Amino acid sequence: MSEFIRMASTLKTGALIIEGKTKKIHEIVGDPDHVMMIAKDRITAGDGVKANDMEGKSVISTATTVKIFEYLNEVGIKTHYVRQHDGISLIAKKCDMIPIEWVSRRFATGSFLKRNPGVKEGYCFTPLKLETFYKDDANHDPQWSDEQLICAELVVGGLQIGRTEVEIMHKTTACIFEVLERAWATLGCSLIDMKVEYGVTSEGELVLADVIDSDSWRLWPEGDKRKMVDKQVYRNLTVVTPEALENVKQNFKKVAELVKNFLRPPSGQAVIMMGSPSDIDHCFKIRDACEKLGVPAILRVTSAHKGTDESLNIVSQYEGHSQPTVFIAVAGMSNGLGPVTSGNSASPVINCPPVTPDWGREDIWSSLRTPSGLGCTTVLSPGGAALAAAQIFGLTDHVIWSRLKAKQLNTWVDLKQADKKITS
Repeated sequence: MSEFIRMASTLKTGALIIEGKTKKIHEIVGDPDHVMMIAKDRITAGDGVKANDMEGKSVISTATTVKIFEYLNEVGIKTHYVRQHDGISLIAKKCDMIPIEWVSRRFATGSFLKRNPGVKEGYCFTPLKLETFYKDDANHDPQWSDEQLICAELVVGGLQIGRTEVEIMHKTTACIFEVLERAWATLGCSLIDMKVEYGVTSEGELVLADVIDSDSWRLWPEGDKRKMVDKQVYRNLTVVTPEALENVKQNFKKVAELVKNFLRPPSGQAVIMMGSPSDIDHCFKIRDACEKLGVPAILRVTSAHKGTDESLNIVSQYEGHSQPTVFIAVAGMSNGLGPVTSGNSASPVINCPPVTPDWGREDIWSSLRTPSGLGCTTVLSPGGAALAAAQIFGLTDHVIWSRLKAKQLNTWVDLKQADKKITS
């Protein structure tokens, strides 16, 4: 029996924490730090004014949410998601929820047009348009400004939601949208807008929470509103018939199938060529940094001075497989490896010389001062060389691009929190 099945069979749900329109949240017996989120076969619109049972929606919504959160976790976004439990439920970190919906918009449509008369449908927001709405069904989730949110002085899970937290959630919301937008684009779909929510864990960490499924976004295949496959199809129904509900359900199922394709194997590789085996530790650092960003790395030993023919043979081995390749040349003293590779390959070449205290300046100069017609760049730190390679692959690989975006976000958040701590 697999570990997943074993854990599922021994887990017991406890008291109901809260029940919403489309899901229930239960405690887990013996595990105060996690909860079970159970989806319901219920679809609603208009703050629950329109509501119908839709058999199978719980399974479809859970499948979608699981794949979205697995993807976000994989690329480095901090979320509450832990694992799927069964067909209609998942395990998540226990969070106190912030009563705000964070909405990001790439194109103007829907309620935005009603609130902003004169704006044409399809107006493209660059940068994203970010909005916040206070969760209050009785008052139809009124829109709040940042100033209202900050002045409300909400305390959630012991964390006061101030300017720093608001800015972090805005930044995170934009990153999440862009990451998912890039993934959907690879499947021929335009992510028009979406909403997310945040919670505070028992450790006081601010994370993406709740669910993300076809209730959460507008999604237009080929950018065509007429082909929408999101909940707007249900909202637009004047009469809800079994046939109409089945059409909505089939759209949701299509989305659940498509999101399985978000995570894909890397499309490229970094070949780290070292001029001497004595440089192995430096190359290990480059390899490890590459792999953290999702870039497979291969180590080779070759000297452009002592074995030019073999160096060129190695280059031809990787170019002959038609797999996108970035060469990282590690050579000190007189660096011929990078320039020779660059002069005989159409692939990008990055010099990353192992700098030594005695001849460091000269070694760097030999990588920088290359003959005309060569395009190899020079990056001194192993992590920087790996990052440069990942950025090249990120032009065509949405998973690597997303890891880079999440890495930038997490660095920004760490600095923001450090600034808050030092000034408080």
